[in-house]
Amino acid sequence: MPPRTVVIGVDSSTQSTKAAVTDTETGELLAVGRAPHVVTGEGGARETDPEVWWRALCDAVAAGLKESGLSASSVVGIAVAGQQHGLVVLDRSGRPLRPSLLWNDTRSAPQAAALVAELGGPEAWTARTGTVPVASMTATKWRWLRENDPAAAEATVSVRLPHDFLTERLAGVAATDPGDASGTCWYSTATGAYDPELLDRLGLDVSMLPEVAATGGTRVGSLTAAAAEALGLPAGIAVAAGTGDNMSAAVGLGLGGAGLLDHPVLSLGTSGTVFAASGTRPASTSLSGFAAADGTYLPLACTLNCTLAVDKVAALLGLHRDDATPGGEAVLLPYLDGERTPDLPTSSGLLTGLRHDTTPQQLLGAAYEGAAFTVLRALDELLRACGLDPADPDVAGRPLRLIGGGAQGRTWVETVRRLSGRPLIVPGSGELVALGAAALAASAAGGGDPVAIATRWNKRADNADAEHPAVERDTETWERVGSVLDRAAQPLLGG
Repeated sequence: MPPRTVVIGVDSSTQSTKAAVTDTETGELLAVGRAPHVVTGEGGARETDPEVWWRALCDAVAAGLKESGLSASSVVGIAVAGQQHGLVVLDRSGRPLRPSLLWNDTRSAPQAAALVAELGGPEAWTARTGTVPVASMTATKWRWLRENDPAAAEATVSVRLPHDFLTERLAGVAATDPGDASGTCWYSTATGAYDPELLDRLGLDVSMLPEVAATGGTRVGSLTAAAAEALGLPAGIAVAAGTGDNMSAAVGLGLGGAGLLDHPVLSLGTSGTVFAASGTRPASTSLSGFAAADGTYLPLACTLNCTLAVDKVAALLGLHRDDATPGGEAVLLPYLDGERTPDLPTSSGLLTGLRHDTTPQQLLGAAYEGAAFTVLRALDELLRACGLDPADPDVAGRPLRLIGGGAQGRTWVETVRRLSGRPLIVPGSGELVALGAAALAASAAGGGDPVAIATRWNKRADNADAEHPAVERDTETWERVGSVLDRAAQPLLGG
């Protein structure tokens, strides 16, 4: 019997790093090492020193290997999936010049508006990049840096995304993939390459950027001796290009050209996202028209306020997160960090509809409803971007896959179920971002389509999905929350 080989899939998220030690043949998750991050900033600022991510990656890999009980010699590949959009600026030695501006840093909202206007409006951006700049996107952060920290911008030799930075530390190669590159707003999903005109407009030279590999599973290099020593892994193992966290979750779910197309997913985490892998290039100004890690597309809508915002409301009320009931007449839009979808970067939370008999449990339920409504409202537009009719009974009855930390919460599941009216599937595979990264690593180490690899892994008998049948949609709550949002956006939420 041949010795067991494993790959390591790294999920470098906003709050922590996870390293999933995964059996190359079966996809069995043998161990997950974890290490926390530190996010700093007040108001709209959200920053992390990229060196924190590297130290966390080293710690998480060591913890995962120790937990697995396996020898480091059994590892044959590694790939990183990282939080999207963050701006990492490096000097000539590859060291960060300053903390990274994270995806949820909203200070670049004015720069986003200026960029949209300069190119001729949202439609012009959608035609070129697939995505309209908002404060989350990397291009807006680079312009903010040039205007607000010109010394750092002037000293910048290389610009990276968070996952690019880590991949370069592993392989010594400047590489990215189409999926994460498509979240910058300087990569064109129409041409599959960096857009020279946009780079010129932003004051970026293509030499400052990493090469774009064909897929996230492409082998871009081998683990360097220095990285091997830091990680306790064998030098020379395969390093995949890696990708962004949402793209990696899609791979982990088996979504893509070699798997499921046009099947919607809702991710409940720090952010709330709804996405699907599609063979149709999306062209909607309401969505982010990303590329996927495998060569297909990944239309996606993202909100800034999801599980953390609702947990904050629970803490303010002195309640456990599941001590919630439907909100009654109360509407709570928990836009505590500004909002991305809809584009309200300067907004704050809004509460209305209070009555004498409103309970704390209803207020918490209203926070769930506001957060879930915000991301679910983008679902119909997502389906249209995939070339589907949301009113088609077959499309309307298509299950919604629910992932992320919130998918393990009873109240989140029931709120999404009630407001969507759709059947839900909670996948049996845990740690989907890390699992997707592991599939990318397996592709780099041994060949094969990463989506096909993940699909095969997900067929294990011990990997059953939890299915929740549809219930009648709560249209009364849906319409009440939507009415408040539509009426409040301009005067109260800063839209």
